[in-house]
Amino acid sequence: MEIVIVLVFVLGYLAITLEHSLKIDKLIPALLMMALAWTGVAVGLDSFTSWFDSHTSKMLEGYIGFGHEEKLELLEKTLLHHFGKTCEILIFLIGAMTIVEIIDHFNGFATIKDFIKTNKKRTLLWIITILAFLLSAIIDNLTATIVLITILRKLLPDAKDRIWYAGLIIIAANAGGAWSPIGDVTTTMLWMGKKVTAVKLIEYLILPSFICVGIPVLIASFLPAFKGTFQVSADNEKRNKHGKLMLYLGLGLIVFVPVFKTITHLPPYIGMMLSLSIISMVAEIISSRKFNITNAVDEMSNSLESAHHHKSPTFGALSKIEMPSILFFLGILMTVAALESLGMIFTFGQNVQATMPNDIFILLLGVGSAVIDNVPLVAASMGMYDMSVFPMDNHVWHFIAYAAGTGGSMLIIGSAAGVVAMGMEKISFFWYLKNISWLALIGYVAGFVFMVLFHS
Repeated sequence: MEIVIVLVFVLGYLAITLEHSLKIDKLIPALLMMALAWTGVAVGLDSFTSWFDSHTSKMLEGYIGFGHEEKLELLEKTLLHHFGKTCEILIFLIGAMTIVEIIDHFNGFATIKDFIKTNKKRTLLWIITILAFLLSAIIDNLTATIVLITILRKLLPDAKDRIWYAGLIIIAANAGGAWSPIGDVTTTMLWMGKKVTAVKLIEYLILPSFICVGIPVLIASFLPAFKGTFQVSADNEKRNKHGKLMLYLGLGLIVFVPVFKTITHLPPYIGMMLSLSIISMVAEIISSRKFNITNAVDEMSNSLESAHHHKSPTFGALSKIEMPSILFFLGILMTVAALESLGMIFTFGQNVQATMPNDIFILLLGVGSAVIDNVPLVAASMGMYDMSVFPMDNHVWHFIAYAAGTGGSMLIIGSAAGVVAMGMEKISFFWYLKNISWLALIGYVAGFVFMVLFHS
C-alpha cells in the first residue's frame, strides 16, 4: 500500500506541474491526491509496520504490536493533529489576504507611488527592488509583485522596459519574503511549526536575503536596459482620502502579529484574527456603516442585507481572496502529512543525512524549488529531521527557509511571484532564462555562501 500512496503523490504532483498543459486547475489534483492518500492509509492500516509520531517527531515504538482498534484511534488522532496544524496556517493566510484586500479596497497601495520621485532608470531599479524587498516581508511576495508591477505600468508605458524591472522584482520579492515569518508561505510554515522563532529568523536571514537581491541588482544596474532616463507621466489617478491611513494601519497590524505571539505565546492565527478584526472595524466605520455581528431584529429584507454586504469593505475583501490557493495548500500539506505519518519522509531524511552533508542537500533543495513548488518541499523537509538533534532555530531550519524562499527565483515558474509576473507582463520562459536566471543564481549562491560562513 505504501507504493500505491507514493504513486498517488507522484501522479498528483505531475498533474500539478502540468497544470497549464492539462487545462486543469492545480487545486483539483491537490485535493484528489489528499483524499486518495489518506484513503490508502486507512485501507492499509493493518499492513503498515511503522508509524511516525508527529508530536515527538520520532518513529513510534511498538506500532507493529498494536491492535486494529488502537491503530484506528491513532489514525484519527494523527489526522486531527495534521488537519489542525494545516488549518492554523490556512486561517493565518486567509486573515493576511483579507487585510491586503481591505487595503486595496481603499486604493491604499497607490500611496507607494509617492516614494518614486525620479526619471532615471537605474535609480528606479534600486527604488523598486528595495520596495519589493521590504513590502514582501510584510505582505506576501505574490501581492508585493502585483502591486509594484501595477505601479510600474503607470511609470513605464513601454512593455520592453518593464519586463526587465519585473524580472528583478521577482528576485527581490522572493528574497524579501524569505527573512520574514509573514513574508512567504514557507517561512510561515516553519514559524508556526515551531522550527524557527521570528526574531532569530530575521536575525540570521536578513543579511543573506539582502545579498541575494543586492548583488543581482548591482550587476543589473550596469546593463544597457537600465541606462538613461524615462518620461514620467502625469498622475491623474483618483486617490481615496483614506488610502494612506488604511495602508499604514494594515501593514502595521500585520507586523503586529509576530509581536503578539512573542508577548502572549498564542498561535499566530489568533493575532492575525485580532488584526483583521481591528482593520475591519475601522474600514466599516470609515465607510459609514453600522458594525453589527448579528441582527437582533430582522428589519431588513434579504435584498437590502445583500446590498449591505456588497458594499461592505470586509465582505468585499473576503469575496476576493484566493480561495483556490487556500484549497491547494490544504491538499498539498495534508498529502505530505499522509506520507509523513507512515514514516516515509523521516526515513528518507535519515538516508540523505547519511549520504551527504545537510548544507549540500538544502542547497539542492533550493535549486529544486525552482522546478517544484516550495510548499511541499518545505512541508516534507520539516518531517525529515529529528527535533532532538535539530531543535528550534537550528541553522538547518534557517537554511531551509532561505533556500526554499529564494531558490524559486532561478526560473520564472519557480515561485508565485514569477508566475504572476509572467502573466501580467507576458514574459516568456526562455527570455527570463536567458536574461534573469543567471542573476538569480549568482544572488542565491552568494547568499547561501554567506550563511554557511556566518553559521560556521
